[in-house]
Amino acid sequence: MSADRGSESLDRDGMGEAAWDELMRNLEATIPTYDKVNSIVTLGQDKRWRKNVASFIKPNMKVLEIGCGPGTFSENLQGVELTCLDPSEAMLEAARRRVGMARAARGEKDADFVLGVAEELPLADNTFDRVCCLFSFRDFHDKRKGLSEILRVLKPGGRLIICDAGKSNFLQGLAGRIWMGTVVQWVARRVTKDKEHPWKWLAKTYTHFGTISHYRKMMREVGFSDVRGRLYWPFFMAERFLATKPE
Repeated sequence: MSADRGSESLDRDGMGEAAWDELMRNLEATIPTYDKVNSIVTLGQDKRWRKNVASFIKPNMKVLEIGCGPGTFSENLQGVELTCLDPSEAMLEAARRRVGMARAARGEKDADFVLGVAEELPLADNTFDRVCCLFSFRDFHDKRKGLSEILRVLKPGGRLIICDAGKSNFLQGLAGRIWMGTVVQWVARRVTKDKEHPWKWLAKTYTHFGTISHYRKMMREVGFSDVRGRLYWPFFMAERFLATKPE
């Protein structure tokens, strides 16, 4: 986390310690209904987005998912050497059960589960062929530092793949905030049966999330090459970044 960032701060490049701790508590509260709410509010597109990210992963690759959550993405990765990292022990425990059962059913070696944050990856240099972040990039303490750490642990020629909330410009950001403040809140209340549901706080991270062009520039400045970013059609609710570690 940047040394000069206030404890309560929240901006497009990261957040302070207190804000991040509150986010973690809210994320953990989503575990029982995580998949159901996400599927409804994305109009079922979240499955297609995960499949698209997985299409860049080939058999026998070493893959790291940062912010694995309850294992929604990683459980379906087949034929790879997998590491799941999350800052929440509760999320990791859910992922251990879910991913472990899926890999055992396929006769695959269990994944490695690591407690940690993107800004200080407890992993060796030049280790992974692919690093994936699915709706976790906008929750980084410090996005620039997290990207630098990802670059460090990728093998030369390895790729970073990010899928996160779509925001290409101010108008789309405004539409996204309206969606988050109305439809997402209504769905979360209905599913959780709780007026104080955790999706209220999570909408803040979208409000402060930067645009595609902002993060493309940041990735290039950190040292990535062949950086690309685009919205997923038809609803443009999510975006995907691809970036490569130079050979």
